[in-house]
Amino acid sequence: MKSTRQQDILALISQQEVLKVDELAAWFEVSKETIRRDFNSLQDQGLIIRQHGRAKGIPRGQPDSGDSFNARVKSHLNSKADIADQALTWIDEDMVIALDASTTCWYLAKKLPDIPLTVFTNSVRVCRELEKKSHVTLVSSGGTLQRKYACYVNPSLFSIVKHLDIDLFIFSCEGIDNDDIMWDSNAINADYKALMLNKATQSLLLMDKSKLGRRSTVKIGPLALVERVISDTEYDKPQI
Repeated sequence: MKSTRQQDILALISQQEVLKVDELAAWFEVSKETIRRDFNSLQDQGLIIRQHGRAKGIPRGQPDSGDSFNARVKSHLNSKADIADQALTWIDEDMVIALDASTTCWYLAKKLPDIPLTVFTNSVRVCRELEKKSHVTLVSSGGTLQRKYACYVNPSLFSIVKHLDIDLFIFSCEGIDNDDIMWDSNAINADYKALMLNKATQSLLLMDKSKLGRRSTVKIGPLALVERVISDTEYDKPQI
C-alpha cells in the first residue's frame, strides 16, 4: 500500500506541480505524519522536493525548480533580518566581499553601513541597494538579466573574478540535506556559489531553519566548505 500510495503521489504531483500534506492526507485517508514520511522517502530517492507543508515535483530536463525572488522576499522576514544583523559582525572596513542573489543577502545589503568596502555580486537587488552608498565600491558580475531570480548570468564569470581577491563570500541556499550537502534550485545560481566558495578565503552561509533537511534540484557542495553557518536555530556544522 505504501509503494502504491507513493506512486500515486508522484502521478498527482506531475499533474498539479505542488501538493500539500493536509490535502493528501485527506485524499488517501491517512495521517499527515504518514504523508510526511512518504515525502521524505520520495525526496531521498530524488523524485520530489519537500518544502514546508508541501512538496514540488522536479522538472525533468530543466534544472530549475525555485520560487521567484518576489515570492521569496516576504517569507521568514524576521528571521532573515536577524540573520543579516549577525552577518554584519563579520564585515570590516576595506574588505572585499561577495554576495549572492538570495533574499537574505538583499536584507544584508540594506543593513550594510556606508563604509569603505568592495562588494562583488550577481544580484540586481543588491546592486540597487548598494548604489546608494558612496563609500562602497560595487562590482557587478554583469551579463544577461534573469528576472525570475533577479540576478545576472554571465558565462565569463570565471574570467571576471580570476583577479579578484575575495575575503568573504556570503550566501544562502535552497536547503541542506541530512548528509550535510548544500542544494540550490537551479544550475546557474549553484554554479555561481560553487565558484565563489572556491575563490573566497572564507565563506558564510545564511539560512533560516526551514531549509534544514531539504534537498533541491542541483548540488552546490558539502557544507564542510563553509566556515560558519548563521541561522535562526542551533546547527552544528561538520568540520573540514
